[in-house]
Amino acid sequence: MERVTNTMEGLLKDFDVPAKNSSEEALRRWRKAVTIVRNRRRRFRMIADLDKRSQAETKKRSIQEKIRVALYVHKAALRFSDAARAEYKLPREALDAGFVIDPDELASIVRGHDPKGLDIHGRVEGIARKVSVSLDQGVRSSDLSLRQKVYGVNRYTEKPPRGFLTFVWEALQDLTLIILMICAVASIGVGIPTEGWPKGIYDGVGIILTIFLVVLVTAISDYNQSLQFRDLDKEKKKIFVQVTRDEYRQKIPIYDLVVGDIVHLSVGDLIPADGLFISGYDLLIDESSLTGESEPVYVHKDKPFLLSGTKVQDGSGKMLVTTVGMRTEWGELMETVSEEDDNETPLQVKLNGVATVIGQIGLAFAVLTFLVLAVRYLVEKAVHHRFTHWSMNDALKLINYFAIAVTIIVVAIPEGLPLAVTLSLAFAMKKLMNDRALVRHLSACETMGSASCICTDKTGTLTTNHMVVDKIWISGKDREIKVTKNGDCLKSEISEAVFGILLQGIFLNTSAEVVRDKDGNNSILGQPTESALLELGLFLRGDFSAVRQDYKILKVEPFNSVRKKMSVLSARPEGGIRAFCKGASEIILRMCNKTIDSNGKPADLSKEQVKCITDIINGFASEALRTLCLAFRDLDDGFDRNSIPEEGYTLVAVVGIKDPVRPGVKDAVQTCLAAGITVRMVTGDNINTAKAIARECGILTEGGIAIEGPDFRIQSPEEMKEIIPRIQVMARSLPSDKYMLVKNLKVLLGEVVAVTGDGSNDAPALHEADIGLAMGIAGTEVAKENADVIILDDNFSTIVNVAKWGRAVYINIQKFVQFQLTVNIVALIISFVSACITGSAPLTAVQMLWVNLIMDTLGALALATEPPNDGLMKRPPVGRGASFITNAMWRNIIGQSIYQLAVLGVFNFDGKRLLGLSGSDASAVLNTFIFNTFVFCQVFNEINSLDIEKINVFPAMFRSWIFLGIIFSTIAFQAIIVEFLGTFASTVPLNWKLWLLGILIGAISMPVSVVLKCIPVEKTAARHQHEGYDALPSGPELA
Repeated sequence: MERVTNTMEGLLKDFDVPAKNSSEEALRRWRKAVTIVRNRRRRFRMIADLDKRSQAETKKRSIQEKIRVALYVHKAALRFSDAARAEYKLPREALDAGFVIDPDELASIVRGHDPKGLDIHGRVEGIARKVSVSLDQGVRSSDLSLRQKVYGVNRYTEKPPRGFLTFVWEALQDLTLIILMICAVASIGVGIPTEGWPKGIYDGVGIILTIFLVVLVTAISDYNQSLQFRDLDKEKKKIFVQVTRDEYRQKIPIYDLVVGDIVHLSVGDLIPADGLFISGYDLLIDESSLTGESEPVYVHKDKPFLLSGTKVQDGSGKMLVTTVGMRTEWGELMETVSEEDDNETPLQVKLNGVATVIGQIGLAFAVLTFLVLAVRYLVEKAVHHRFTHWSMNDALKLINYFAIAVTIIVVAIPEGLPLAVTLSLAFAMKKLMNDRALVRHLSACETMGSASCICTDKTGTLTTNHMVVDKIWISGKDREIKVTKNGDCLKSEISEAVFGILLQGIFLNTSAEVVRDKDGNNSILGQPTESALLELGLFLRGDFSAVRQDYKILKVEPFNSVRKKMSVLSARPEGGIRAFCKGASEIILRMCNKTIDSNGKPADLSKEQVKCITDIINGFASEALRTLCLAFRDLDDGFDRNSIPEEGYTLVAVVGIKDPVRPGVKDAVQTCLAAGITVRMVTGDNINTAKAIARECGILTEGGIAIEGPDFRIQSPEEMKEIIPRIQVMARSLPSDKYMLVKNLKVLLGEVVAVTGDGSNDAPALHEADIGLAMGIAGTEVAKENADVIILDDNFSTIVNVAKWGRAVYINIQKFVQFQLTVNIVALIISFVSACITGSAPLTAVQMLWVNLIMDTLGALALATEPPNDGLMKRPPVGRGASFITNAMWRNIIGQSIYQLAVLGVFNFDGKRLLGLSGSDASAVLNTFIFNTFVFCQVFNEINSLDIEKINVFPAMFRSWIFLGIIFSTIAFQAIIVEFLGTFASTVPLNWKLWLLGILIGAISMPVSVVLKCIPVEKTAARHQHEGYDALPSGPELA
């Protein structure tokens, strides 16, 4: 078995590509190695066209260059020219509705970065008046349809979806089916003069009808797949933005945006339309996707132009939408450049290789079969001295021989193997969508089944992301916050001055907002940590709006995963400047040299106090609380308002925020460990908080290492190689630490790594990992764009479910390959041997086409769509470079092939005597019996293939209604073919004894399978993944 496996792997050496970031050379190499394809259009439908992709990329760069040049030229022209401006005329209905600026004029101002045009119309405020919108209240919902009619909808021109008839046409492009149709027409043309009407048309019409059935079933299957991918594509394009409409903040789909909408922007957001900057802080925009320029640009009131398709790299702000859809540069770019296809998955490539190898063997057998049949026939004519006498019957005979040879090619080239991967992946992706996981790239679903390590975030993934302040240290004492109690309790325990500074620090230094919903109730909008602090301020009866009105915000440095803090500079109502800072406890504590005493006065921070506060922080963290420090610093009016100080702060409070572990996470982690998947927590939180949560989840075990990012990044390569296998928790990590961990896990240890990410800075790690998992709720658009899978509910259990489905896809394809290769081998050998010995093939062209339908489209539907079971997560993952066709599969294939060939061979050469057949129809009855027995052997072998290792396959059979439906449909249609369609299928009705015998011979393949599965095969030892876990038994031990 090992030799067979190694031989096959050697033949498939050109069909090996990585799941991500494949080189063009590797992609072209395997395409060149595919030499035999029946239907290139269908086989390569889900394969990227590299030439078109290259042309599209060139076109895209050309358009980007034009946009960039046009932008600079337009700006230069506006600077030095006072030429008359183009005149625009607004339609009467727009004027009647209160709009006084033309859509094209508005588009040209923003697209051309035209400051003069903006000044003419009164800048942002003037534009807002001319599109009839209040910058505070937003557009009215009642105006939406009118705005869309006048200014357009926020959609881009897309290619129309392909209809069902397109898939019928694709299925008809099969070269072998075309040849068979020609043979069928020739058979009818020759048959009518020789055998008369209607007998002369039966063989030809039978082939045509069977081809029609094959094409119809194939087209239906492919069309259903396309519908699934279309639904998934719609989900991928669902992007939501925060807008102010009808005086309150709300979340809407990007496609519902209209001109006049007020959009709120934050780090990682995609700019959803062209627009103008209203207000914000340090808004840094990455325009590389539109102009190709890698240098980000700052957007502010003097330079307010924002273009659709660009991304927020840093800062925050509000924008007024001025142009949507096809009037934007991004819309034109999207229309001109077709959307890139996914790269093919490793399994698709591997199975293209298997199909090529088997196809080459099949082609050789088909040619030999035709030559043997034709030469044998010619020799017989020569022996009987009729070589010079030719009739239409002779031509019909040779046509039938040729049709048999072509049909052998149909059966021999397993065209369905690569397509079965697509079918299985489409099915899995649809199911995962229902389970709150959106697969963006096909290969990710497949690769996730091989994941040996998951590097997961803590907040929101392992925890609920529903945060509340549980404890607070202030004025030298730590206090527990009880939501059931009145906020006045805490207020009465601290001085008015301390209380005031605490509320200022909470309400001013925040990216969250208190907004009014459509029912008029106040609600908090923002990140969970920010919301928790804001809730504390409101709980303490603070007035958010009053504080924000009294203090003018001068500068904001938003929180990000590198700074691990947020700072604001504000002007005090009584004069002077006050800076506020909050963030990671130890970072803020290092920035402080004072603490606020019980009277609200700053007092020097001694070493003893620092140690005491550090103990408080560690105490909070050991209770699994997320710790933050709040601090402030007073500055005089002469301080530079464009910078925020990094030191000299006064510590106000330490807060401990509770974020409970999600229900089911501990079980999900245990499932991973049992499946040989190591779970590592990578978080920006305090190490003690991280360790407490990791222990609660079952991630941090005895012997495991918890390390901080700064300590990790100073390790030498040798030290990393030693400690990385034992790292289970990394705290206070930067995105660069996550990237380094992922890269070392892949390169040093050969792990298949899945990593989660939610921020823009996580993009490199998501791109580097074998499977990048972005968070659907907390994740930014930049993170989602770089991810392979989006976890829509941010739940770790969903990640485990993706791994389970990935394993199901892999093993389902293995089952299908095992089943199809068995049919290939038996059909090829029995046809060739029979042709050589008896001068005829045991199965006709129509019968072979029916067998092809069973093993190809129907077989793929039956075996490639089985849902996952819990047993899949009790075996180790498939390692990198593992053979797809395993020794156990070859054992089953060869064993079943020997049994079927032995039985069918005996009946083919001595069936009349064994079955006691005589009379003029004895040959027809025998051939029908062999055909029927052959089909039932495949039906029962299909059941055997439900599990490659386990003996008891019945639980799997009754778990899949699709499988049962196809098995019963196959049996029913087989009965119809044998009993009622004999005229076209060359069969005769069988008596009940022959039916029973055929079914019995097929059923015996099940005990044969039991015996085969008890034969031990050499198996590559599974890598030890986690303590206490060993590989599953196989062979007699399993039995």
